[in-house]
Amino acid sequence: MTKVTVLVAVYNAQRFLHQCLDSLLNQTLRDVQIVCIDDCSTDGSLTLLNGYAAEDSRVEVIALPENRGQAHARNEGLKIARGKYVCFVDIDDWLAPDALERCAELLECQPCADCVLFRVVETDETGNKELRQYPLPQVERLTGNQAFELSLDWTIHGVYMVRKELHQAYPYDESLRAFSDDNTTRIHYLKSREVLFSQGTYYYRQHPDSTTHQISERYFDHILANEKMKCQLLQQRCSSHVLDIYENVRWLNLVDAYMFYFKNRRTLSPTGRVYGLQAMEWVFSGLEPSRLQLRNKLKFGYIPFFAGRRNGFVRRLGWNLFRLQEEVYFSLRSVLSIIPCLCFFII
Repeated sequence: MTKVTVLVAVYNAQRFLHQCLDSLLNQTLRDVQIVCIDDCSTDGSLTLLNGYAAEDSRVEVIALPENRGQAHARNEGLKIARGKYVCFVDIDDWLAPDALERCAELLECQPCADCVLFRVVETDETGNKELRQYPLPQVERLTGNQAFELSLDWTIHGVYMVRKELHQAYPYDESLRAFSDDNTTRIHYLKSREVLFSQGTYYYRQHPDSTTHQISERYFDHILANEKMKCQLLQQRCSSHVLDIYENVRWLNLVDAYMFYFKNRRTLSPTGRVYGLQAMEWVFSGLEPSRLQLRNKLKFGYIPFFAGRRNGFVRRLGWNLFRLQEEVYFSLRSVLSIIPCLCFFII
């Protein structure tokens, strides 16, 4: 059996492809399967991928007939995974030469471990400057429940290697174009016996082309993915403690989503504005204010007026009050941010 399968979803990433694939082919661990899934790219990505596959049998290429997003692409690759362990590498990122070997060795030596986190180092857009190392708890291992709880607010990240059986039992959630794969990560942690930490380095490139930096309606998929995660927590019969933690995360993410809407609505398309408002209203109507900490619901800008009412006049009233609150709150914040600059020029 192949030791490790690496899933690489590719969409119009010609400029990053060489660095990513070269880092995988130059791993100290040679027993790897590199499954590259081209998500109907319109640049030269597929041609480059086929060139790599022709030169090295460890590279296998799947060309999808239509663009359906990263989660679907990875799932297609997962179907043909032969590795004992599976991980992903985004096409604009890359690995240190010993990254796969370090993670695989931990899983080999620790039979109760099901996931191993990479050491993640963020770089600038060029990839030449390291910005920071993702901070992680100073422990050697976590139980699956502990890792799951820490992933709810991303105290630990979601870049890891996992046993293939666990990944195939819980493939990526394809219901949203963006962010829903985060939910799969959390379920993998929840279902793990133990989660370990590796010194194998994953280089994560920060650049403005990423989904999280784009001004589009896709940003609101984040809070819709949170809503789906809440449903999965209920299905898994998670404790009230876990539900309380996640409800606070969802609420703060909703306020952040409105801030994004407030700042960028003139840039968003008319359909994007409607999509964003509908997404936020849906999430607002599903909140449980009783689970929120006092500090997250008793200060202006964070008051959940009648949240949790799915139907009726009261729900609509609460949503309108919330919108009014956010408009005033973020308007005041905008004004207050200008005052120091004005004082500088006056002085």
